[in-house]
Amino acid sequence: MPTPLPTPTLETARLRLRPFRPEDADALFTLMSDPVVLRYWDAPPWRDRERAPAFVRACERVAENGSGARLVVERRSDGSFVGWCALTQYDAGYRSAVITHVLRQDAWGQGLATEAGSALLDWAFATLDLNRVQGEADTRNPASRRVLEKLGFVHEGTLREDCVVDGEVSDTWVLGLLRRDRRPAPPTGA
Repeated sequence: MPTPLPTPTLETARLRLRPFRPEDADALFTLMSDPVVLRYWDAPPWRDRERAPAFVRACERVAENGSGARLVVERRSDGSFVGWCALTQYDAGYRSAVITHVLRQDAWGQGLATEAGSALLDWAFATLDLNRVQGEADTRNPASRRVLEKLGFVHEGTLREDCVVDGEVSDTWVLGLLRRDRRPAPPTGA
């Protein structure tokens, strides 16, 4: 029987990371149906609104089966939905997991992905006794790679022609962060 992993609520200077709720479905659909936001994602933009509530329910299952945590990223100042981040593929035996983030276009370039990722990593290393976290980024998306590097991730390799989305083939950078190399993210705005 899997051990549940309760999804935390985390706070940073500007953000709150919290479990998904059913009322997040509309904002989630808006995000995940945006072709610019999903340009470098490993799946095409959502077209069916029912994907959003199904995703929210899947977030609950991820927590219930102990395989990770998916969190809404919202601004503390006004509670607005900025995006989401996740720690998935948690394996207690290997002490490893994978980190992901997706933010609205108007949140790009403000250090919010780094801020959210740092909070998630702090929680994960402290709570899950992780040794390694992996991050991946499409090679056409250097901004995503920079976020991971600011968090201390190191480029480990490139998966050639790893992804095919709507007939378009792309490569994927693989970056890794080991517990011994974890360092705090730069201050907000750096």
